[in-house]
Amino acid sequence: MKINWGTGIVIAFGLFMSFILFFIIRVQTNSKYDNEFVVTEYYKKELLAQQDIDKEQNAYDLKNKVAIQSVAEGITIDFPADFDYKTIQGTVSLYRPSNQKLDFEVPISLSSPHLLIPKSNLVGGRWDITIDWNYQGKKYLNKEEVYFNQ
Repeated sequence: MKINWGTGIVIAFGLFMSFILFFIIRVQTNSKYDNEFVVTEYYKKELLAQQDIDKEQNAYDLKNKVAIQSVAEGITIDFPADFDYKTIQGTVSLYRPSNQKLDFEVPISLSSPHLLIPKSNLVGGRWDITIDWNYQGKKYLNKEEVYFNQ
């Protein structure tokens, strides 16, 4: 049987599509590949967007802003020096875009205007840090992307 070039192209396309579909099905059904959501309860989180915008504006309006730095000991968060650090309350959320299992939260409990997140809790790479805090009834929100090198 002789195959012309048109039939060869159709066969090649069919084989290529079968090859791609095989790998798509394999990844979707294999438990080794984690197909998790980036953020759980996405829609509930989206409803709070305006509140977050207001808190971010409050943080932006501060004369002395929160500073986040990657240092040898871990990640330091420096709160404004003109605030009484003992009355600052809130949480620091560390979000790892590449692996949800590494995400964690740290409650803000200060003995100085600086908060250290030790490197023993961190792995090298990108971290999205969200600081949701309040001071004297006013709410603030700081978001920053930090690259931590171990």
